[in-house]
Amino acid sequence: MINLYYAPTPNGWKISIMLEELGLPYTVIPVDIRAGEQFRPEFLAISPNNRIPAIVDRAPADGGEPFSVFETGAILIYFAEKTGRFLPKDMRGRSQVVQWVMWQMGGLGPMLGQHGHFALYAAEKIPYAIERYRDEAARLYRVLDTQLGKTGAYVAGDYSIADIACFPWTMTHKAQGFTLDGYPNIKRWYAVVRARHQVQAGLAIGKFVKEPFDEEARKNMFGQRAKEMAKQK
Repeated sequence: MINLYYAPTPNGWKISIMLEELGLPYTVIPVDIRAGEQFRPEFLAISPNNRIPAIVDRAPADGGEPFSVFETGAILIYFAEKTGRFLPKDMRGRSQVVQWVMWQMGGLGPMLGQHGHFALYAAEKIPYAIERYRDEAARLYRVLDTQLGKTGAYVAGDYSIADIACFPWTMTHKAQGFTLDGYPNIKRWYAVVRARHQVQAGLAIGKFVKEPFDEEARKNMFGQRAKEMAKQK
């Protein structure tokens, strides 16, 4: 019923976890972002921002033609509304969950992504950039830890798409040089979410293989290919 255009990254994991949590039938269509498959016309037709993941729902709720969705926050909300799960129906509860999904989309993901880029992948190590994004990543971890301390459970109260959005990015903490020992509420939450069978199943889809970055992979993943394509238009 669902086509999932996917690569095993924190953003990809959000949607594979969501689909496993919902028990919806889906087909994984791998997108090799190192090889530049995210720039293929058929993928751009459903994900104009040339980013994974994206989905095509072949049985949308309105009974119409297949419907495509890109951007992980939008996909999570789409599936939550389609199934009536992991997003409260009352105004206050729904708003709380959506606020934390937007926080992840606008803060936690992009800032951890930038820290990971400059600290782990950039060919040139720029101390200012590494420090700037590490400080911001640490601040965001503190925000999340404080929120989880208030709820004593999940990000916005009950388990929801807010947790599904945030958790995959915390999976990268060791690689990025962070420990959860200084964030006791995140450490508790992380263990609880990580133990969910559906989360484990979602993380197991298409294991990430660590390979050295050649010049072609760098171009495809770090913006140079998109710049070249823009010049050709």
